[in-house]
Amino acid sequence: MNLKKFGKQIQKYRKEQKISQSRLCEDLNISRATLSSLENGRGEIGFKKILQIIDYLGYKFSLKDKSLFPTLEDLRDE
Repeated sequence: MNLKKFGKQIQKYRKEQKISQSRLCEDLNISRATLSSLENGRGEIGFKKILQIIDYLGYKFSLKDKSLFPTLEDLRDE
């Protein structure tokens, strides 16, 4: 997953929960420009902030083994 897809996924999760950018930024003490950059796949954001956003939205970060073959999830996302 590239940064642009990741940012769109974060935006999707935020909108599904009806959380505004302003509210998320205020609660996590990050700038709206930073969140907007993340959601649009631009700019750089620290890993710690990414983890805070993911946690705030009720998700967790996990690593998985890379496979030679795409998973059903990978194919679905294409």
